[in-house]
Amino acid sequence: MGARVTKVEYFLPERVVSNGDLESEFDGWKAVKVEKKTGIRERRVAGEGETALDLGLKAAQKTLKDFDRSQIDFLFFCTQSPDYFLPTSACILQDKLNLGQHIGAMDFNLGCSGFVYGLSLAKGLIAAGVAKNILLVTAETYNKHIHPKDKGNRTIFGDGAAAAIIQESEEPGILEFSLGTDGSGYDQLIVPNGGLRNPYDPRAQEVTDKSGNVRSQNNLYMNGPEIFNFTIKAVPQIFEETLAKNGLTLDELDYVIFHQANLYMIEYLRKKIQIPEEKFYKNMLLTGNTVSSTIPIALKEALNEGLVKKGYKVMLLGFGVGYSWAGTIINI
Repeated sequence: MGARVTKVEYFLPERVVSNGDLESEFDGWKAVKVEKKTGIRERRVAGEGETALDLGLKAAQKTLKDFDRSQIDFLFFCTQSPDYFLPTSACILQDKLNLGQHIGAMDFNLGCSGFVYGLSLAKGLIAAGVAKNILLVTAETYNKHIHPKDKGNRTIFGDGAAAAIIQESEEPGILEFSLGTDGSGYDQLIVPNGGLRNPYDPRAQEVTDKSGNVRSQNNLYMNGPEIFNFTIKAVPQIFEETLAKNGLTLDELDYVIFHQANLYMIEYLRKKIQIPEEKFYKNMLLTGNTVSSTIPIALKEALNEGLVKKGYKVMLLGFGVGYSWAGTIINI
């Protein structure tokens, strides 16, 4: 018995922050130049009282439209911006969606590889006979972690959510996975304060880096060069591993969707791996990097644009914070 992604939708918050808006805030910040390098023109940012759970609820409602909710028997919620330490957001989401009390529900904390990891969890539950119809929700509000004067990270990250339904199927829809972890790089993309090891400190000292970005230990820190170095080493390897595990070659793939980190990075990877441009998705222009939601958003847009069609074999590959990475191939 196999598992298949049968529906995917996404939701973005209403507030738009354009490159022009950032240019007006930061001296020397050039909107056109930044768009050319990052591939991002604007991003959506959650409102002051709007959380990842709120965004995930809206995405899930779109996905469940015209679907019999009584058939959902497991719910996964992937976020690094939870409403509470406890309870799990998935339990709250079960109630808000009026799903049955017979279902399993759990959160898992992963970033840019989260959607692919979620597919592996869903496939495993279906293979084990634990569930038949699974709702997988990814949602992030990274901008709540970012200092208002951190122009670098504010340029890259957008907030958003996505939701997919994964169902038992007679034919294999989600194929084999290649997963990886290197926790030695945990501190290269991190919010140091706010957990139980280092509680949030309202008096945390602000520092300004050589590029003029301001942050404190309460805010998101990303070592861009080190993240890039990790990525160009890990991604080509997992790309080849994913092909090998599925007995396929690049020529046999119909399409490739990477985590939409930024244009410079994924275009560098495309060229390094020698993926034909017509098989490769690149579009974070109006969303920015939405972390665990970039892949399902890209998949939905590729379907809408006719770039991905029924019968296609599509590689999905996520990588980032952790360090964590994951690849799989799905049949559309």
